[in-house]
Formats: sequence, structure tokens, C-alpha cells
Amino acid sequence: MLKTVFISLSIIFLAGCATVDEKPKPTSVTKSKEVKMVKPMLKEHKMFQTVAKKDAILVQKGDKKEHCAICGMNLVMFYKTSHVATDSNGTAHQYCSLHCLADHLSQGAELENPQVVDVTSLKFIPVQEAYYVVGSKKRGTMSKVSKYAFKSLDDAKKFQAQNGGKIVDFYSAWQIAKKDFHQ
Repeated sequence: MLKTVFISLSIIFLAGCATVDEKPKPTSVTKSKEVKMVKPMLKEHKMFQTVAKKDAILVQKGDKKEHCAICGMNLVMFYKTSHVATDSNGTAHQYCSLHCLADHLSQGAELENPQVVDVTSLKFIPVQEAYYVVGSKKRGTMSKVSKYAFKSLDDAKKFQAQNGGKIVDFYSAWQIAKKDFHQ
């Protein structure tokens, strides 16, 4: 999956660049113009799930703290769909998505205190308090069916009005996530 992301980013970047045959060799003036043209193009392709590193709350310890406990995807890049839970030993696990949390549970993990990022505040909230907007036009993480959580029903309704989808509780969103493994 990560390889696909890198390939996609490379294609996006290369699509905005011309070959050497199309224009003269860049000078320092031309290079600065190119940089100014490329930076806005890269900003346009920022994923909805991504936040600034300073805004992400990472709960895992060690050198892999920025990576999903199941698939290894970057948690800052997929922060707005991030979930956390603690195992019976008290170890915190962070997941890029409800999909990966469901996957860990299907492997027999016994987890406590599951939480999800509230898209509006970027803080973790208990999953039982979350309103999930499922199937919006915003891209999903690890699934074609997107799942974004909100603490406030009003915030969920605003997001839904702009992006579509259905508002459900955690249990319903989890059941939808489990279907990813049976297709």
C-alpha cells in the first residue's frame, strides 16, 4: 500500500514537470520559478486525512510510534481516521483507520478504551461518543468506504451536508469495516 502511495506521488510530481527536451536547461532564475509552481501543486494534492505533525497526537512508544500498529502506514498522514486502544498489558496501539482496528480485533486482540480522532478538534474521543460519517466523498483509509468521526452531531451533519455519507454510531461503522475482510 505504501509503495502505491509513493508511486502515485511520483506520478503526480512528474506530471507537472517537463522533460529537458521541452525547454532549455534551467538557470537559477528558472529554478526558483519552477519551485514556486510545484509547491502549490503539491499542496493541492494534500489528503484530507493528513494533519501537520505538530497537531497529531501519537500514543505509541519507540521508533515505530508514527506508524500504524497493523499495516505500518504513517499515522500523521492518516491522522483524521486514527484510532487508539490499549491491550491487557497496558500497551497503547494506534491505528491509521477503523479498518486496521477491526483487523487487530479479528486476530484475537483484546483491547480496552478504544478512541477515535474527532475530525473537528483533532483530539481523541471515546468511540461510544462518536458520530461516524460513513461513505462520504472524502477518501477512506485502508477501505473504499470512508469513515470519519465527530464528537458533535452538528459537526457530523455539516460534514455530511458537504461530503455526503450516512451518520452512524461506532458499532455500525465497525460492522461496515468488518465487511472489508469478506469481499
